[in-house]
Amino acid sequence: MTMDSAPPRHSGQGGTGHAAGGAGTAAVRRTVTAIHPPRGPRADQARPLVRQRRDRYRHGALPLLAADALAAVLTTLAVPGPALPREAAAPLAVLLALLHAQAGLYRPRLAPSALLELPALAARSAALWCGAAAVVAAAGEPRQVLGWWALLAAVCLQTALACAGRGFVNQLRRRSARRRPASALVVGPGAGAAAVAAALHGHPEYGLRPVGLADTTAGPVGDGAMPVLATREDIRRAVIQNSVRAAVFTRPPEADEHTASLVRLFHDHGCRLWLADPAGTAKVTGMRVAQPADQLWGYAVQPLLPRPARQLERWVKRGLDGGLALCALLAAAPLMGLCALAVRVSDGPGVIFRQERVGLYGRPFTLLKFRTLRADEHESATRWTVAGDHRMSPVGSFLRKSSLDELPQLWNVVRGDMSLVGPRPERPFFVAKFSSVHPGYEARHRMPVGITGLAQINGLRGDTSIEDRARFDNHYIDTWSLWQDLWILARTAASFFRFRLGGS
Repeated sequence: MTMDSAPPRHSGQGGTGHAAGGAGTAAVRRTVTAIHPPRGPRADQARPLVRQRRDRYRHGALPLLAADALAAVLTTLAVPGPALPREAAAPLAVLLALLHAQAGLYRPRLAPSALLELPALAARSAALWCGAAAVVAAAGEPRQVLGWWALLAAVCLQTALACAGRGFVNQLRRRSARRRPASALVVGPGAGAAAVAAALHGHPEYGLRPVGLADTTAGPVGDGAMPVLATREDIRRAVIQNSVRAAVFTRPPEADEHTASLVRLFHDHGCRLWLADPAGTAKVTGMRVAQPADQLWGYAVQPLLPRPARQLERWVKRGLDGGLALCALLAAAPLMGLCALAVRVSDGPGVIFRQERVGLYGRPFTLLKFRTLRADEHESATRWTVAGDHRMSPVGSFLRKSSLDELPQLWNVVRGDMSLVGPRPERPFFVAKFSSVHPGYEARHRMPVGITGLAQINGLRGDTSIEDRARFDNHYIDTWSLWQDLWILARTAASFFRFRLGGS
């Protein structure tokens, strides 16, 4: 199986922050002590449920769906020539919604325009009614066939009604956004983030009121009028205190490891994510940038959405993890009982060893192992390896070399703390240390941590290079597939009972 990370054989250079400045630009405050909800009767102080309903209306798809469905129903009832059955209205409305969803016409936008969507609306209306005409011609009587003029009239009428309905919805949304803007954080370094924040502040019709700049790099620049949040804890506190409902990134989140780690934080607090790219060079890895294009006072802006193409595979991965781990727990129960008995007899009370580890998106969890040292293990949170420790009994040494001490982690997999395959979890002390020294280390937490992984089956366990491990882990994440997981599990199973020297 696997063991935990080891410090790099080549320690490398420490990753120290550097101050950044700009000519004629004053430094922005880097503290968050002054962050409080804005004063005034229109501050975003509504009850959470009311605020969530308002946000769903402002950016949700339901009003647009209703407008499109109404357009389809009215067109079906008003189509000239031989009337279509009234029962056809509902299927046509559903098909129209599916066509619009495929075109991205229900994605959230900051500056929606029904007129800009007119070509897409017309194309989908034509596809829908051409298909309906073909079905009627194939299944109906000759006198019920839609003529060319009737077909053209239906397409034009539905396009006009859909465009008018969407325009009405967009107008209501703009009025609501101007009256009650949602609190937002602008995430990014330097003058780009300050410029985007200024654009939001000066144009409330976008519905976002900036309350701070989130910059995890050293030495951001700005105009000093808005607090800068330099740490993850500062950002989390600001999100809660200001009821932040949106985060606007000024560069792709994965362009910087520290910024990428904020994505989960904002998702956990129900924030909607946007990418406003002042440089116009966004290329988001692991995310998709939605179309059609949107803008924020001239800046290209897109909603940041999880990539949907492999969502089903990830659900299958989670189901596979839970099912296989539960079956493995049942099958290994007698063996685990023998291991527990051996530890109890050899090393005394306390069979299970619990230790805090860092999991997906930096969230801590409690990892389970069979205890392999006779005495107190509190120093292991900051001590790298216990291989050769005089407190390790022959039983503990056997469990470590055979990786049997890691069998309780199957319960972590069943609980959802871990996956069967993924980057190995590390202790918080070493995560902070390695993240500051090794590029790419923090990016390992984009994927659920695992019992085994690509690095481990390539021999990177024990006292081996951290830089190599991070490279293998990130390659696994970038090329992840269910087949690769099964291949890694097969490789791990083949070497499960091989003894190895050392361990951590």
